[in-house]
Amino acid sequence: MSELRRTDLILLLVAVVWGSSYLSAQTATSALPVLLVLFARYALSALACLGLVAVGRGPRRWTRDELRVGVPLGVTQAAVLVVETYGVAHTSAANAGLIISLTIVLTPLLDRGGRRAGQGGLPPVFFAAAGVCVLAVGLLMSGNGFHAPRLGDLLMLGAALVRAVHVVLVGRLTERRAVRPLHLTTVQTLVGTVLFLPAGALGLPTLARADGGTWTQLLYLALFCSVFAFLVQTWAVQRTSASRASLLLGTEPVWAVAVGIALGGEHLTPLTGLGAALMVAGTYWGQAVERAHRAGARHETGLEGESDVRGRATASTGV
Repeated sequence: MSELRRTDLILLLVAVVWGSSYLSAQTATSALPVLLVLFARYALSALACLGLVAVGRGPRRWTRDELRVGVPLGVTQAAVLVVETYGVAHTSAANAGLIISLTIVLTPLLDRGGRRAGQGGLPPVFFAAAGVCVLAVGLLMSGNGFHAPRLGDLLMLGAALVRAVHVVLVGRLTERRAVRPLHLTTVQTLVGTVLFLPAGALGLPTLARADGGTWTQLLYLALFCSVFAFLVQTWAVQRTSASRASLLLGTEPVWAVAVGIALGGEHLTPLTGLGAALMVAGTYWGQAVERAHRAGARHETGLEGESDVRGRATASTGV
């Protein structure tokens, strides 16, 4: 198997893992309180990251930049996961995975760094793609017919906005700073563990009584959907093109729907099926427009690189 094909398969695996995270989070929160689930997930992730830092090569100490960047990003990441996890607990895994993909079109709208870099405003066609996504959200919320929005769907909308803010901060805070992905992730998981410690301390007896199935979901969320997926996608996107990585990682909402239907017993009505199709099409369209616009601006200003990979990879991180 060629190295390119192997990289493609790894990126596709990351998308599958992230897509499956919504059902896992939904299953875990059906057995435990949301904040307790988040404490367990963060604590397990932190222990895994600390273990990898301890056995890894190179300096093990954190730099000032890694601490300065990791602490605020740990806070914003925790905010994202709080809203996302509450949202997925009150909607279907398929809807959660589709609505959160709005992050892809919300991030360029919030990121004004491109204007300062000489990239100018986004082209009008991008807003047409965003409009398709908005229509898709309306259809996804309709279920069997138009009615008042459900709490879970509204929370996922909020989560998409908060995640977009987080992605913008990742780009701005890490720009021109030498930060190691593993060390930065470790700081973020430690910050999250501290933030959810009060809920975890109060719920330890409940956590100790959790059955094997619940612990399996917690371990999967922590070790695979967080630590494994992030580190592997960071390795993979450095070995392929921005377009190729974005295409493969962008299949995440498709896998969220597939897992929700195949393993979660969910189903799509004609309206939500149309909404799912429009959401995938709209996000791909908007992503392609933004990427072409960014590439054109970089060519005009003489800038090089594929920093859009980092932004897209960060935007799609499951629950």
